[in-house]
Amino acid sequence: MKKSYIPTINISSLLNNNFNTKKSFDTIKKIEKACIDVGFFQVTGHGISTKKIQSICKVGNNFFNSNKKNKIKLAPKKWNNLNKNVYRGYFPNDVNGKEGLDIGDLKVSRKYSKKIKNYYIEYLNLNKSFDKASIKILSDYFDNIFFLSETLFKAVLKTYDQNPALSKEVFTRLKTLSTLRFNYYQNQLKPVEISKQDGVALGCETHVDSGIFTVLYQDKNGGLQVQNRKNKKWYNVPFDRKALVVNTGRALEFLSKGKFKATNHRVLWNKTKRMSIPFFFEPSYDFKMSKSFLKGKILKNKGLIYQEFLNRSLKKFVEYQR
Repeated sequence: MKKSYIPTINISSLLNNNFNTKKSFDTIKKIEKACIDVGFFQVTGHGISTKKIQSICKVGNNFFNSNKKNKIKLAPKKWNNLNKNVYRGYFPNDVNGKEGLDIGDLKVSRKYSKKIKNYYIEYLNLNKSFDKASIKILSDYFDNIFFLSETLFKAVLKTYDQNPALSKEVFTRLKTLSTLRFNYYQNQLKPVEISKQDGVALGCETHVDSGIFTVLYQDKNGGLQVQNRKNKKWYNVPFDRKALVVNTGRALEFLSKGKFKATNHRVLWNKTKRMSIPFFFEPSYDFKMSKSFLKGKILKNKGLIYQEFLNRSLKKFVEYQR
């Protein structure tokens, strides 16, 4: 059987927060190599059961298959003047041929959002469109995927011989700009663009992500491709029902001084109904972005905060036009 360009890594040894065993050390070295060589890898043994993934998929499918009136209740102000949310929410398929739903940290309350007055820290009233059971599934999945993503970042810290607890300086619930997204391709009648490189029709154009990691569930219809940095060829990300797909983003490339580069990826166009669920793992909005952070130096009084870093990054690629 031909070996996949995208490595698969069992990370179960890291889930108990013990990063000092031989097995954990071997796993961390595999993650480091994958981040350097490819910028993409699949993880198994990640602690999120198949049942939980099936549940989150069902919640997403039920939402997108509900009536337009139900969905538009969560749309940003651009599509629903009754709402105050701008950055996250429901995005209709007239935007780019697919529907989307972006959800931030579900711990953010209406009161907290008003108090902090930050563009990215929005309260999204999911009660408008979801029942309590579905909201519980969404909340649990956000908690689980956040924990998994932070575990991967702790592994990165260990590659620099840093204490994994240093991750708390970067990621704080309520302040994180992390986003759970549902991409729903129901009726993408035409491609978003034709690749200038190889003439392939694309459902999502070539781009890199902004954050530290993106952790993705893709269904069996797939379509995700990764570009080899050296030969510029494109490789399919194979579907594995037990795996989640991980890729490095611009923020990790910045913090690592280019050691872990963000990698170009794209989605092939086809008319098959399909859904993907990426989680964009991003720092707290006020985290000071420092190229010396991974070496243990924390900026307190100066430096570019992550919110500004994200603003600059989004100018280069915005999937949903807000």
